[in-house]
Amino acid sequence: MKTIKDVNLSGKRVFIRVDFNVPLDEKQNITDDTRIRFVVPTLKYAIDNKAKLIIASHLGRPKGKVAPKYSLAPVLKCLGSYLGREVRMAPDCIGPEVKALVSSMSDGDVLLLENLRFHPEEETNDDKFGKELAQLCDVYVNDAFAVSHRANASVASITEHAPISVAGFLLQKELEYFKRAMTDPQRPLVAVVGGAKVSTKLAALENMIQRVDKILIGGAMANTFLKSKGIDVGTSKIEEDLVEVAATIIRKASEKGIRLYLPVDAVAADTFSPDAVTKIVPVAEIPKGWMVLDIGPATSMLFAEALYDAKTIVWNGPLGAFEMDAFSRGTMAMVNSLANSHALTIVGGGDTDTAVHKAGEADRITFISTGGGAFLELLEGKTLPAVAALMKAGN
Repeated sequence: MKTIKDVNLSGKRVFIRVDFNVPLDEKQNITDDTRIRFVVPTLKYAIDNKAKLIIASHLGRPKGKVAPKYSLAPVLKCLGSYLGREVRMAPDCIGPEVKALVSSMSDGDVLLLENLRFHPEEETNDDKFGKELAQLCDVYVNDAFAVSHRANASVASITEHAPISVAGFLLQKELEYFKRAMTDPQRPLVAVVGGAKVSTKLAALENMIQRVDKILIGGAMANTFLKSKGIDVGTSKIEEDLVEVAATIIRKASEKGIRLYLPVDAVAADTFSPDAVTKIVPVAEIPKGWMVLDIGPATSMLFAEALYDAKTIVWNGPLGAFEMDAFSRGTMAMVNSLANSHALTIVGGGDTDTAVHKAGEADRITFISTGGGAFLELLEGKTLPAVAALMKAGN
């Protein structure tokens, strides 16, 4: 797959699809600019190579209608400070006014288009909309990994009309790290899987059983696995319809010689609240009417020992309700285990990313993926629609 480095950008209109779906506070101030920072290398490369830079993104879920609170205007100042130059804002992402702004651009100029999702055609992958976007550029660059699992017009149909379609540095980096982790890993390869539901991770678990050496399961989804082993998990969140499926996954892992680790103790609480009464108990002694909200200290030690000899670790999903301090220790312990590991460590998923940054250990993780859904689809063994579109475009 060709990247932005493989094409001549000088004097060209270069349309870069990014993911600036950043969190905003009540006053429309950006509270986390990570997604902007991560694409700066691609944007600066285009500017340094005398491109006329056109940047496109979505923000929030405006449901195909113009909604001022979802305008990309708050991004302007932050983006300009990172690029070291003025960024102009277009009133839309298509139409005669936008074409006129693009036509008036000089080499090195930067234009930010308005929210792509103000048009319903973006999310329906409308071919005409994709063609209109493509008419703005000589070179199309996808650097929006976090959106690449969706067949949207700005990452899919646009590639059928743009003269040249290539990947940006962030997309390239995401795919390369995933390949290092799951396609050609240094072993032992260990997957740490958490989060609330088995249903959202089922396909990933079934795919990983074919690839990994060990699987560590935590979070609320571990309750369903514990239930499948006949353990009474009280009023803990479980998926009754997947108890048998969980048992099948345990059996398949055993048949393949894969070590599958489940919690051996837990932080149980009488209610789901920050000020709940809590107890640390073995999983076989969860009080009736209580619920599991975090892995316990013995489990954290067990998981740390299981990771000790790992050469590659992939982690998706928190191990407890870490947003509440009383139930954050298991997830924080896992962050520390990865930070102190000598393995290649890759973290994916919004909550997991948040936990790593909350612990202040982001710099000690080898790679933090910018995509939750996209990362999970790769774990499932799928080809991302946007990546397939780039490949189909002959790149």
